[in-house]
Formats: sequence, C-alpha cells, structure tokens
Amino acid sequence: MEALALERKAEQNRELRERLMELKKERNAIILAHYYQRDEIQEVADFRGDSFLLAQKAAQTDAEVIVFCGVHFMGESAKILAPNKTVLIPDERAGCPMADMVNVDGLRKLKAKHPNAKVVTYINSSAEIKAETDICCTSSNAVKVIQSVDSDEIIWVPDKNLGHYVQQHTDKKLIIWEGYCNTHDMLTVKDVVEMKAKYPHAEFVVHPECRPEVVEMGDFVGSTTAILEYCKNSTTKEFIVGTEDGTGYQLRLDSPDKSFHFATKFLVCPNMKVNNLKKLVKALETMKPQIYVPPVVAEKARISLERMLQVK
Repeated sequence: MEALALERKAEQNRELRERLMELKKERNAIILAHYYQRDEIQEVADFRGDSFLLAQKAAQTDAEVIVFCGVHFMGESAKILAPNKTVLIPDERAGCPMADMVNVDGLRKLKAKHPNAKVVTYINSSAEIKAETDICCTSSNAVKVIQSVDSDEIIWVPDKNLGHYVQQHTDKKLIIWEGYCNTHDMLTVKDVVEMKAKYPHAEFVVHPECRPEVVEMGDFVGSTTAILEYCKNSTTKEFIVGTEDGTGYQLRLDSPDKSFHFATKFLVCPNMKVNNLKKLVKALETMKPQIYVPPVVAEKARISLERMLQVK
C-alpha cells in the first residue's frame, strides 16, 4: 500500500509540474524559492537562494509575475523592490514569528530614546518596520552593512542572536532588540555535544541566528549561503548542520559524496513548510494570494532595502 501511495504521489507531482510549466509561460511568471522550502518547491524554482539573493532577483527580473515561495516578509520585500509586478505567495499563512516580535510603536520609542542612533533592521521583518529603518541587512551582509552606516550607535532589530554575533565583529555599539528565530533558537549546546560525540569526524557549521553559546561551538559560522558555499568547497566529507533542514536539498545537490547530519530534528520552520507544489500551482491558476503593501509604507521601506542592495 505504501509503495502504491508513493507512486500515486509521484504521478500527481509530475502532473503538477507540467501544469506549472504551462502557467509560468502563460503568466510570464518567475518562481523564487528560499533554501528553507520543501524539496518539491526547490526542484521547480527558477532561482533558489537566501533572503539577500532573492531580493536581488526580485529587483532585477523582467517577469510580470513573481511567485515568492518563502514567508510573508519576503514576498513584501519583493513587492517593495518590484512595485509594478504582481507578487504571489502560495500560502498567506506563511508568517515569521521573529518578524512579529518587533512592533512600530516599540521601535519608535527606542528611536526617541537614542536620537543619534541609526536603525539597522534584519530583512526578517515587516514592511512597516522597514519603513522605520535607515538600512536593512541579511545574515550574509550584516557586518558590512553595520560598517557602512555613518553612526557609532546602532539600533538593531529584531534578532538578538544575530545581533550578538554582529557585535563581536564591530566596534560600534549595538542596541539590540529581544527577538529571535524560533527554529534556530531551539538548538542547544547539549544537542551539539551529543551530535559531535556521535559523529566525531564531522565539522559543525552553524547559522548566527542560533544562540551565542551554540554559535561559539561552530567550526564555521555563516549565513545560509555561506554555509552552502563552505560545505561545497570544503575537503571535509561529513558535517553537522546548525540551520533549517530545507538547506539539505542544496547541500546534497552540491555535494552528493558528502554526509550531512542536522544538529537536531527540530530545525524545521513550520511557516516555510506550509507552501507546497499544489498550492504553488493554485496560486498561478487563481493569481491569489497577492502581496499588497500600502504605497506610503512601500515608499519608505524601499529606501532601506535599496540602501542594503548598494552595500558592496
């Protein structure tokens, strides 16, 4: 029975992929997928990437329709950078708890308390927060962005773990918001110690959204893209991975001869995983759900995103 169910699922996916190709051509659409998406989504994407790469692609594409397979703030960023495009998201329930941990009133109060500080906001935030921001960043360019800002005092929102990591790489004073990524924050020292005992020859690669004490244990610390590049180019054949398990798709694709062990079974973002192939096809059939950002918010938020894209 199980074999039959798998065969039926495979046939359904083939039909969905064929329908997707037709719709893409018909709608002049491009599919952008974050590395944390399900394998079936990453397989059909025109571009896979982290938040930074996908923001760049959204700003540059000639397609009329962008289907953003990620979470809501990513779709918002695409719409802000490509205001004349139709931006779809397969499931509008794909939110981000960390983005919800910072609010406009709280940020405005913090800005009033530190009038000389510039606001640097992690891209994992809402359009409204980006509109209150001097410049955005991603985990891949956070240190460069901080160094580019003309201020020695920085209000950093919303991720305290990434903020702690960035603080170790700059002399500037960071006033750090108390948000965090639910998924990365689940990884503990105990988890890593157990995995290192189980796989003594493996290197531990870790995302800076993890807790500081976990990040300190890393043989390599970096953004999702940096981790992928490091593992691809390394002569090491075995890795313990401290980031969301969707990255396994690209890791295995890049290095089929290497072994990857995720540091805990809980490194799964449920919000990223609500998108699937069936919902992706339906989004292009119905042209819903569409991402909408109020023009007055988008105009202000665009400035902070464009400043980020200009940092070299």
